[in-house]
Amino acid sequence: MECCRTQALFDLSHSLSAPLFEGKEWPWQVLDELKDFIIKVGNTLSQEEYDQPEPMVWIAKDAKVAKSASIAGPCIIGAGAEIRHCAFIRGSVLVGAGAVVGNSVELKNCILFDKAQAPHFNYVGDSILGYKAHMGAGAVTSNLKSDKSLVSIKLDGETLPTGRKKLGALVGDEVEVGCNSVLCPGTVLGRRSQVYPTSCVRGVVKEQHIYKDAQHIVPRV
Repeated sequence: MECCRTQALFDLSHSLSAPLFEGKEWPWQVLDELKDFIIKVGNTLSQEEYDQPEPMVWIAKDAKVAKSASIAGPCIIGAGAEIRHCAFIRGSVLVGAGAVVGNSVELKNCILFDKAQAPHFNYVGDSILGYKAHMGAGAVTSNLKSDKSLVSIKLDGETLPTGRKKLGALVGDEVEVGCNSVLCPGTVLGRRSQVYPTSCVRGVVKEQHIYKDAQHIVPRV
């Protein structure tokens, strides 16, 4: 399960969340502490660089935020980020520098690393999107199993319990997720992997692999 560890998935130099990962063996371990972390960091941000339009919401002065967007705290929106028309940020969300949160996208308890993109009709909950990760239009993270049992990650006959009832996807740096795909609870996508459009993905897609369907996961050439 080495491919599921934080260092295998994310370059922490591309997120304000880096200190949150210290001492955490697995990336999902940060999700329970994300709310308090955002508040702590937000209170240290420069007033010359960030506006605070309401309590526990910090927005970089050069970020572009549509008037129709709904933003609940705690939330930090980084430098140069774009929050587009009718985006719905429900709280406990860290949006990295240069990231894109698009039309009718919903975010909840998640981290978007710098330059991550969820640009069209996406749901990202209890999840992490790595540096330059991209969610195609309509792609979503499913963060709760239908039987409400705890989420485990499975790979090559091994099972890794997460202890979490809600866990969406861990999407590594520079991953491309195709349009209208569903990432099932506990999905892990290794760095620079790709997912074909309209896929239903569960388990682990290793670094530099292409998910065509569950029986066809092939190395990128």
